[in-house]
Amino acid sequence: MQAALRTRDLRSALDCLGAIAEASVSDRSFARHGVTHLKRVVAADITTLSVCDLAAGHRGVVSDIPGAIGRRQIEAFDRHFHQHPLVLAHGRNPRAFTQRISDVLPDVEFRSTALFNDYYRPIRIDRCMAVPIHVCQDVIVSFVLNRAGRDFSDRDRDCLESIRPHLGHLYRLTRDGQGPRAAWGVPSADPPCDPRLSIREREVLDWLAGGKTDRDIAGILGISHRTVHKHLQRIYEKLGVENRTSAVMRGMSLAPH
Repeated sequence: MQAALRTRDLRSALDCLGAIAEASVSDRSFARHGVTHLKRVVAADITTLSVCDLAAGHRGVVSDIPGAIGRRQIEAFDRHFHQHPLVLAHGRNPRAFTQRISDVLPDVEFRSTALFNDYYRPIRIDRCMAVPIHVCQDVIVSFVLNRAGRDFSDRDRDCLESIRPHLGHLYRLTRDGQGPRAAWGVPSADPPCDPRLSIREREVLDWLAGGKTDRDIAGILGISHRTVHKHLQRIYEKLGVENRTSAVMRGMSLAPH
């Protein structure tokens, strides 16, 4: 693919990668700057970082347009989660690569699906391309570009595929970097922030996102293990989730961007 790219296109893709790398101090800032810079390489109406939990059948998103994909849209997507052509193509596939929906399903068939009519049609999107940067067991992390009208071109796909492996490495570096900060007692550089959560609940969710266990969090915050559990139960209720992974994903998708 990369051999077909013009020098100008490849330079644009590499400049985008450099800008994301320079601005990324955490997985959340990586997400926010990623959705901002990628659309400068490939035009899109909505660009997101999508975190798909295959076991739960749930997707968390960070969008370049605040409010463009709200809770109602997320619920509509989740109803058809396991029928999404790109979830099927990329799920549990460590060799997943950049693809358009039209690469795996004819346009006529896609437009006849419940997924298109319940999710894509209401947000006025009919073209979608996913860049899977991290596929591990039941989790797919992808940048997803969406637009109406003309489909993404081969040039668009190849530009993003040229930097996809590097975006994956950068994502893992920023994600894993939360661990060393937590080990030294330093909170995430970009703590999750949702107005429904109390300050203490935000702290618990932040350490949870850093990979800490309930007992770790209890020791860091100077509270009992039982109190941490109570905070987690309230977090689950307020965010409308049922487990730790979904809480972190929802907190990430609702963080300011």
